[in-house]
Amino acid sequence: MSGHHHRATLKQQNKSFKSKHSTKSSLKAASKGRLAPASSTSASHAFSSQSSASRVSASATKRARQNTAHQKRDRQRRELGRDVKVFQTTTAGGGCVPRVVTVVPLHASSSCVEFTKGYLMNLGLDDAVREEVEQRLTEVGTWLVDAPRFKTSLQIIHLPPVSLYATLDAALVADYVVLLLSSENEVEEEGEKVLRCLQGVVGAQVVAVVQSPPDAPMTPQERPMVLKSLHSFATYFFPSLSKIHVAPSATDPSASNSDGANLARALCEGVPPLSQATPGVADKGRGRDGRAWVVAEEGDMRTGETQETPSVFWQADPASEEEKGTLYVTGTIRGGRLSADRLVHIPAWGDYAVDRIAYAPLARQVRSAARTGSTIDGMEDVTTAGQTLSQPTEEADTLVAFNESDDLLMGNEQTGFTAEELARGDAYMDDDSDKKKVKRVPKGTSAYQAAWIIDDEEDDEFDDEEDDDEMESAGEDDFGGIGKGFGRAKHDEETEEVELDERETEADDYDEELDDDEEERQLAEYEAYKSRSKEHDTDLAFPDEVDTPRNVSARERFARYRGLQSFRTSPWDPYENLPVEYGRIFRFDDYERSRRVAVGNAKIDGVPEGVRVLLSIRGVEKALVDERVGLPLVVHGLMQHEHKQTVLHFVVQRNTEYEEPVRAKDPLVLCVGPRRYTIRPVYSQHTRGGGKGVNNVHKSEKFLRHGEAVVATTYGPAILGKQSCLLLRESENPTVPHLVAMGSFLNPDHERIVAKRIVLTGHPFKVHVKTATVRYMFFNRDDIEYFAPIELYTKYGRTGHVKEALGTHGYFKAHFDGPIQQMDTVCMSLYKRQFPKQAELFRAPLPRIAQKGESMDLE
Repeated sequence: MSGHHHRATLKQQNKSFKSKHSTKSSLKAASKGRLAPASSTSASHAFSSQSSASRVSASATKRARQNTAHQKRDRQRRELGRDVKVFQTTTAGGGCVPRVVTVVPLHASSSCVEFTKGYLMNLGLDDAVREEVEQRLTEVGTWLVDAPRFKTSLQIIHLPPVSLYATLDAALVADYVVLLLSSENEVEEEGEKVLRCLQGVVGAQVVAVVQSPPDAPMTPQERPMVLKSLHSFATYFFPSLSKIHVAPSATDPSASNSDGANLARALCEGVPPLSQATPGVADKGRGRDGRAWVVAEEGDMRTGETQETPSVFWQADPASEEEKGTLYVTGTIRGGRLSADRLVHIPAWGDYAVDRIAYAPLARQVRSAARTGSTIDGMEDVTTAGQTLSQPTEEADTLVAFNESDDLLMGNEQTGFTAEELARGDAYMDDDSDKKKVKRVPKGTSAYQAAWIIDDEEDDEFDDEEDDDEMESAGEDDFGGIGKGFGRAKHDEETEEVELDERETEADDYDEELDDDEEERQLAEYEAYKSRSKEHDTDLAFPDEVDTPRNVSARERFARYRGLQSFRTSPWDPYENLPVEYGRIFRFDDYERSRRVAVGNAKIDGVPEGVRVLLSIRGVEKALVDERVGLPLVVHGLMQHEHKQTVLHFVVQRNTEYEEPVRAKDPLVLCVGPRRYTIRPVYSQHTRGGGKGVNNVHKSEKFLRHGEAVVATTYGPAILGKQSCLLLRESENPTVPHLVAMGSFLNPDHERIVAKRIVLTGHPFKVHVKTATVRYMFFNRDDIEYFAPIELYTKYGRTGHVKEALGTHGYFKAHFDGPIQQMDTVCMSLYKRQFPKQAELFRAPLPRIAQKGESMDLE
């Protein structure tokens, strides 16, 4: 029996694909929280096998995906049907929402009238009606016409050639933006600026149309090359453009009937992206945010309509001492619901309160409802014109923009000016124009030589409160005899005050071909550009470095600055040393919650979209009606709290085509949605992801540079939601400014700290391993003792501290964490919080309007 072994029959072989230790938590994680099937009678049976749970999870996930896709498809179909229905005329003869078509001429030779005349031939109008419309057309204006062939109506807006502000106002509310290109002339620099700005803010569908001059139409041989070239140019700005249309014209043999029919179908049968196009929305895929707008129906030439009163008229208010009254605007609500409890905004004029929203149906709608006995627009209780749809209630927003001063927030740190101080300041301002500029120059310097000495200003000269008294005098040199072979020796040259009258010029110091004012203006522009360019390059090579003043104590000069052990983690009280402006702004404790509440209320309050109404807006200046000169009038609805002043932060990026230096607090024009303001922003670094960090402290930027996204901070009215913005700078052509930057709104965080950094530098005079004698950082012993607790660092990566002061001329001994080199530079960083300036309403210059038969030029 020895040597015989039985085969093992009880050897256990586990299945390799099954888990040996399946815990309840692991099985629960695998099932993703899904419940067991209904056939399971116990929890142990439900989790008995991981493979069965995985199969159930996979099938449930697949069914959920199919259900989600089905719901999304049904929702899109319902939205498409709604959008198609809102733009189509009913068979009963009722009205419809007109499609807003904005025609943007990109060259002076382009004609909006010729484009509309050719376009009307394809809408199915009677010859008599079409001739009447053509006779009333002008180059600038708003025209309402019917399209019987397509059962819809159009609201065509004609704009002046190459006018940026008027183009932005009209394009923000358009369903289609038609770009008029010329087959003979190229788009010039001003036209490219308009396209670049439209690229950043327009959410409507863009249609490019080529127009030929009447005296030089395109030939069939030239047409393919012209269309190919213009398509390549247009897709550079709008990549979604699929083709270039040819403007229909009776004088152009290359423009066939099919061209006009294709363009008519593109504008009349297509469905504008109602669920995506929102004025000023940065992310066009998010959908509408509830802001409504109304375009005044001027030039109503629809068949069967009689306009007893103009669509825009102004009535004086007898109780108002100023020239203010009530403005009445007739139009169709678009974009969302409009409530009388909310304020409205008129571009370039500001915010106003709504007195009443009345129903204003079309005449054919009233006749159709009376004939059929049906309701108008699905409204059961409203059947007559003039019925009030919305009136202000007790919860209506007011025009109060600033908050009362918050003493608790300010901490009683700011005090107002006394009567004596105000009187003394007024007297100084009255005498300031008669005073002559005084400079300190070396003894013996003539007035002519002193005129060429430029004041050496500190790096932070744009800080108004403290920098007026912090400029170094020209010609002074107070090294105190400490320069032994390195710097300049001390000199005791006496100085004298030389009075300079900037208005005086020598007879031999200017060109005879230019008058005095022109010569002075050109010289000032040249010196300003040279100074700004040099400062921009210096700050790029030596960022944040400043020279310690020799005639002013450093502890006095930099009294508002502080040292931080860690810029990213050191605590900083956001309510410390606040200016008076911070006590008057409104603060959002929970911005996201306030935004959701405002958007939710905007979707349920007020008159729904698609209803034709008569708006009564009170407190409007008479000049608003007088100065419009044919430009379209648009009334934008605001959400709750959007009139209140707060701190605004925008993420912007520099335009690559603009080369001039842009410094912090330079005046710029901010375009955000329909609003335009003159601002003086401060710039700060944008944290990746938009986070606040540990202490919500962000380093300021002295210049707006290329290739990096920064945060621009300013005071202004609150913004709820993501909106695109443009930063513009005025140019020689007032109607087409320079595009400086574009971006979007970030948040209204009032606790965000924009910290300006300055770097004081010193030279290692004597070095002994880790210890060095440093000079030229300070120039007296008291300053060294005052700044001694602040940490030092070198450009080669060493860190250290002040050990002791040496003598009275600013020498001190410092100890570092490693050997220091003679060629190294010792630095000390100081920080101070920065605040922006208050935004002011910007009123754009009116474009020049050409009369009939007059040619327009860009000048």
